[in-house]
Amino acid sequence: MTVALMWEARAVSGRAGDLLSWARTQRLAPAPLRRETFRAPQDRVLVITWWDADLTDDLPELPEPAQDLVTRAVHRWRFESVADDVN
Repeated sequence: MTVALMWEARAVSGRAGDLLSWARTQRLAPAPLRRETFRAPQDRVLVITWWDADLTDDLPELPEPAQDLVTRAVHRWRFESVADDVN
């Protein structure tokens, strides 16, 4: 099964670049199958990692950034892949 972990944080105003740099330097061990990093309006940074695992497996996740870098706690979600039944 494929599991996607989503990690989303909102930077303190004007510190989106710092948050993005911080997120990009965080290493996960073991490494995921795939990892993508995104930025969005309102100083948001999103990291999605893909794993060959079950939804409840213990997987490495990005930590919380320093409190002076973000406006709130990180949001985290787990998703499992489902078959695409669209023909």
